[in-house]
Amino acid sequence: MATPQSMLVVSAHSADFVWRAGGAIALHSKNGYRCKVVCLSFGERGESAKLWRKGDMTIEKVKSARREEAQRAADILGTEVEFFDLSDYPLRVSDEALMKLVDVYRELQPAFVLSHSLKDPYNFDHPLAMHVAQEARIIAQAEGHLPGQTVVGAPPVYAFEPHQTEQCEWTPNTFLDITEVWDVKRRAIECMAGQEHLWEYYTRVALQRGVQAKRNIGITAKRNIEYAEGYQRITPSVVGDLS
Repeated sequence: MATPQSMLVVSAHSADFVWRAGGAIALHSKNGYRCKVVCLSFGERGESAKLWRKGDMTIEKVKSARREEAQRAADILGTEVEFFDLSDYPLRVSDEALMKLVDVYRELQPAFVLSHSLKDPYNFDHPLAMHVAQEARIIAQAEGHLPGQTVVGAPPVYAFEPHQTEQCEWTPNTFLDITEVWDVKRRAIECMAGQEHLWEYYTRVALQRGVQAKRNIGITAKRNIEYAEGYQRITPSVVGDLS
């Protein structure tokens, strides 16, 4: 039996992959892809205000709650998830963690990679995650790194949508129709109880991107797009036809 195609998501915090790439994960999982998310941190310091406000909280209690939320969301979306537990605010990635991500690339052989915007003046953990995703990809391509292993090719890299697009200089050049899996993404979103204030925000984002996606398909297309995710492709496309 042929090995299924795969996809990799590198998420700075344990909820980022749900808000920003949950539709892509659910859709590709439905289509037979092996999906994997690497959460560099749980977002226990900077992404868990609601939990901290409950009182009688510790770092370990918050991590546990965030891990449980993310795992439930991942199960709904149909993806594997690996938690590197590097801590956040600030996120710092050691050489050991970088090489661990390289190992993920080599083992997974992703067809494409999703991570954060290249810039984010509101959250420095996000562009660091994208930097690490790209650096690990390059190392995983190197024949001289652990010779004898299968190197990766050149999987395209996409930046998923940041919270404040204009300030992050993020412009979508790719729209993914997630209408058929929106209900799955919404159920995953509702697992993230620590950030309930974002549930409706990212629903509105999906509706807005759906409108924009519909305006960018051909006049003869019969697709009724209601929900979409926007992506900024970072790596070039190589094509034989520009139609």
